Amino acid sequence: MAAHDTPASASLVGLHRENFQGEIDGRAVDLFTIKNSRGMVVRLTNYGAKIVQIIVPDRNGVPGDVALGYDSLEAIRHGQASMGSFIGRYAGRIAGGRFAFEGRDYVLARNAGENFLHGGLKGSRFVVFSARHLDRSRLEMSYVFKDGEEGFPGTVPLRVVYSVSEENALAIDYTAVAADKDTLVNFTDHTFFNLSGQGGTSILDHTVLVNADRFLPISQMSVPTGELRDVAGTPLDFRTPSAFGARIYANDEQISLGNGYDHHFVLNKKHEGEFSLAARAADPKSGRVLEVCSTEPGMQLYSGNFLEGQAPRDVGKGGAVYKFRSGFCMEPSHFPDSPNHPNFPSTVLRAGQWYAGRIAYRFYVME
Repeated sequence: MAAHDTPASASLVGLHRENFQGEIDGRAVDLFTIKNSRGMVVRLTNYGAKIVQIIVPDRNGVPGDVALGYDSLEAIRHGQASMGSFIGRYAGRIAGGRFAFEGRDYVLARNAGENFLHGGLKGSRFVVFSARHLDRSRLEMSYVFKDGEEGFPGTVPLRVVYSVSEENALAIDYTAVAADKDTLVNFTDHTFFNLSGQGGTSILDHTVLVNADRFLPISQMSVPTGELRDVAGTPLDFRTPSAFGARIYANDEQISLGNGYDHHFVLNKKHEGEFSLAARAADPKSGRVLEVCSTEPGMQLYSGNFLEGQAPRDVGKGGAVYKFRSGFCMEPSHFPDSPNHPNFPSTVLRAGQWYAGRIAYRFYVME
């Protein structure tokens, strides 16, 4: 499908499919496009199942790109590894890169200081998924995690379906099965957003609502302490909309430890697996609103604290420089470091058991 057939706007960078085509580990990489009839367009590469571009209109109907990303496969490989990726087999941090499971100690890569992070040295961020269009608005990606891959037990086939609806929502439906052994799984999407449509500009004036009464405090190692703390009276209280920048410089231990917001929230759920509101973000200038719904029990809120404006890692589409706090992430998932905290929702998947989850990003404009 053509990758440059969207109405142009002053800030919209056209992507060229040939710049994303290549071969990694003997597997073909390409750029894929899904869309609806209203002008919403989503582009992805099967390298890391990364979302590269999301085009939606502002309050004046002008299309803009609200996802940070890169304009070639080479740039992606030199860029922020998590940007736009579907994360597995285990999203988030695991303290010390180790856990005990069924009487055995498992040692993982320490790829984020002393911790394991986002699948390890070659998690799903760095592998080539099989990909095929189901129709104009739906794309399937699949990958099989092998027994022992990145230190985890068991073979786990994963299927991810991206679909764009006529309501300007991007749904991500994922299923996985423990094919042969008991194992652990935790999945999320790691798209970086900037609702202004101007990559590289500050997100501190974006307002945020998070449907959570509690969050997970982190240690100096940036992993959960095990406590589930009330957000009331803290800079992490987003139960009513507040700008990212309103409290991000507060004299608060958790803000200091996260270098801003890099915390997991315990989403308010009526029952396990409920598909419900996780968060909402809005840009007052463009009028764009992002609503995030999910079946997952928690959500990581990240305020782009490790975007540094450094080439080549932080130079994105059209030469936009992704500076400090110029993008944010809302990553629904199970809690980080769950294997080391029995009080957290379990991430165990028993042999023969299936796991299914859904994340949906819906875009609309303010009244």
